[in-house]
Amino acid sequence: MLDRYTHEEMGKLWQDGYEYERWLEVELAVAEVMAKQGEIPQEAMAEIRARAKVNSKRILEIEAVVRHDLIAFLQAVVEEIGEAGKYLHLGLTSSDVKDTALSLVLRDSGRLLKKDLKELRDALVKRALESKYAVMVGRTHGIHAEPLTFGLKLALWIAEIDRQSERLGQAITSVSAGKISGAVGTYANVAPGVEEAVCQHLGIETALISNQILQRDRHAHFVTTLALIGGTIEKISTEIRNLQRTDILEVEEPFAEGQKGSSAMPHKRNPIICEQVSGMSRILRGNALAAMENIALWHERDMTHSSVERIILPDSCILLDHMLRQMTKVIAGLRIREDQMKRNLQKTFGLTSSQRVLLALVEHGCMREEAYAWVQQNAFQAWEQGLDFIDVVSEDNRVLNYLTKEEIQGLFDLKYHLHHVDDIFRRLELEK
Repeated sequence: MLDRYTHEEMGKLWQDGYEYERWLEVELAVAEVMAKQGEIPQEAMAEIRARAKVNSKRILEIEAVVRHDLIAFLQAVVEEIGEAGKYLHLGLTSSDVKDTALSLVLRDSGRLLKKDLKELRDALVKRALESKYAVMVGRTHGIHAEPLTFGLKLALWIAEIDRQSERLGQAITSVSAGKISGAVGTYANVAPGVEEAVCQHLGIETALISNQILQRDRHAHFVTTLALIGGTIEKISTEIRNLQRTDILEVEEPFAEGQKGSSAMPHKRNPIICEQVSGMSRILRGNALAAMENIALWHERDMTHSSVERIILPDSCILLDHMLRQMTKVIAGLRIREDQMKRNLQKTFGLTSSQRVLLALVEHGCMREEAYAWVQQNAFQAWEQGLDFIDVVSEDNRVLNYLTKEEIQGLFDLKYHLHHVDDIFRRLELEK
């Protein structure tokens, strides 16, 4: 478990001993149902209810001898209860308890991650509205293309966060399932009605069929979804890192008072948070692969998945929780340098309006291939000689046969590129 990155809320779900509490929750739920059905005497149930508790230290002492965590747990709990403890775990197998309890932890972890996603979305919306008309150059293949706004970049990320939140909701539903079906899933020693009542009590769905375990496609769905969300975080952080490069410098991630960027170079302000979360996303993808490897087990189960899950499940939940909170911090404190965006727009001498010139020529009757060749020639001349593209175009007699100089001037108005920004924001419902 990655304690360094563990937030208090998420940490509670994966801290040592917490799983024992959830195991006890499942055991007690089964006992309560059986007591209502007359399979456990009410006086024994009263004793169980009053005296059952977790003693983590004692469980570990017993486990050191028996080498089985659930048996050690049961033995320690029975020691607390006394004679009535014999009614715990009737007809169950270890995975009935452990898998069902794990579903509860994963459900609650997923809900915390949903909350994290919403907080990131809220931060993105706030900054998107602030920078809705912050004009900057769009880049394709890393090369200047046409103008857009920084608000549109943020809006794009918001839409992706919404899709990820929907996926996470589906993954939470998938993993929120329980099974109380016995050693190989036949209900030989515990009736299906017990399972249904227990799962209803715990607030999770009942697996329609199981063998000794809940099937691991559910867990793979959950972990791969976390990896997908990590991919979105990496996408955002990679863009910020690129835009913070010295030769671009259109945004900067927050730099705290007293923070230092380099042991050797005092001037450095590095995008370290974005770099860190980019690296962490690689761990999530690796964990997703491990989760998929866990789907194929021998016959009704083996234990090859167990040791893997002890690492990938807490680590994936804790890492993504940390990544989301860190990215929210970055977005909330992001320095958006509109002045530098405007300067960068001018670096290509107005070439970002080349398509407008092309389309205008076509609209005025010029053949497209011919118009394309003229505009490209003028663009390359402006670029190679460091001339303003508008001046080069305005001096080309071929172009002037179709367009007046006043019409050419109008083609370089940047506002043209932004006249649907409001429509996009309305489509995403980013404004009230």
